[in-house]
Amino acid sequence: MTMEQRPENMTPRRYKVVHRTTYTYNQPVTGCYERGMLAPRPTSSQSIVEAGFTVEPAAHFSHEHTDYFGNLTHYLEVPTHHSTLEITKTFLVDVAWPEISLAHLDQWTVGEAADLIAANRDMAIGRALFLLDSAKVASGEDVAEYAREKLPEDRPLGQALTALTVGIRDDFEYKPGSTTTRTTLTELLARRQGVCQDFAHLAIGCLRHVGLPAAYVSGYIETAPPPGKPKLQGSDATHAWTSVLTPDHVWVDIDPTNAHFADSRYIVNGWGRDYQDVSPLKGVIFTESTSSNLTVGVDVLRLDDPNVPLPEWAVEDEPVS
Repeated sequence: MTMEQRPENMTPRRYKVVHRTTYTYNQPVTGCYERGMLAPRPTSSQSIVEAGFTVEPAAHFSHEHTDYFGNLTHYLEVPTHHSTLEITKTFLVDVAWPEISLAHLDQWTVGEAADLIAANRDMAIGRALFLLDSAKVASGEDVAEYAREKLPEDRPLGQALTALTVGIRDDFEYKPGSTTTRTTLTELLARRQGVCQDFAHLAIGCLRHVGLPAAYVSGYIETAPPPGKPKLQGSDATHAWTSVLTPDHVWVDIDPTNAHFADSRYIVNGWGRDYQDVSPLKGVIFTESTSSNLTVGVDVLRLDDPNVPLPEWAVEDEPVS
């Protein structure tokens, strides 16, 4: 059981990300009011080169806002009558993640790490935000039981994070469509199947139970097509993982879906207490439509690797600022 970061995944790199969201309705929408995370945030692991978005039909009013967690969000008003709304986010980002030392993390046990964080006044805000229950991460005896199995207080911290991350990957089936944004941790633990959002929430619930503040991270991950197959347009997806606070005030990102630490394939969009804080788009529409359809297409294109040529469909234009 290991989560060592592979050297080939640690090299700095540049990505172009295109995230297109399309809503279609069977009757015209007369008014649309949306708030979305339409630009990524700069972090210690990434810098934003350029970012922009388009809305069709065009928004008559938009406002940029930085939320309480430091995420960049946008409010949009589209009063134009429409049956299709398409919002496209495009950005360039330079990514370079630090190497995680298990030996460094193992200097503390889980219990010692929790006690040190609890005693450190400089971490008071982190504890208040990321240690208590949140809307999508509620504690319960079933979560506590799973946490005690993976995160006993006498286990070295690095080994414990490995046990939790690999354990969730092994104990649960990745099955799209088996859960929704309303699925609880109790339901997840009973069904033993879900998606990255669910697994991130479970890791957060376990970490918080043992006294380690944990955040929900929303973003993207570079994927590769099957050997010999071309990369299909829109075939990537959003991703979610977990970040945990350590006693030296460093946040360590773990991915329980894929069972490893975050590396330079990971692009952060934003973070919060759970999915509800960082949902890509949410809002209100006025319409007599009785049905709607949502499609999402995501492309994560690495631009600096001559060994991986861009697919023919990839657009070379710079993002609109």
